[in-house]
Amino acid sequence: MQKVTFDLAGEFVELNQLLKLSGLCDSGGAGKNLVATGVVSVDGKKELRKTAKIRDGQVVGIGDIRISVRSHGTDGA
Repeated sequence: MQKVTFDLAGEFVELNQLLKLSGLCDSGGAGKNLVATGVVSVDGKKELRKTAKIRDGQVVGIGDIRISVRSHGTDGA
């Protein structure tokens, strides 16, 4: 299993953009297509909302890849 950490710059990132910014697809549109196929999960549950807001502490999965989203602007408190 490949683990990736994504540093969140703001409050959230849209799921399709996260897939693009993590290098799993070439564009946000390609990210939307991936989500639509039902292969993307958020915190272990299938996610079909292409622009779901992904926040600090969530884990996005696709195949054997896990993306841990972490905010670098706060310490979690």
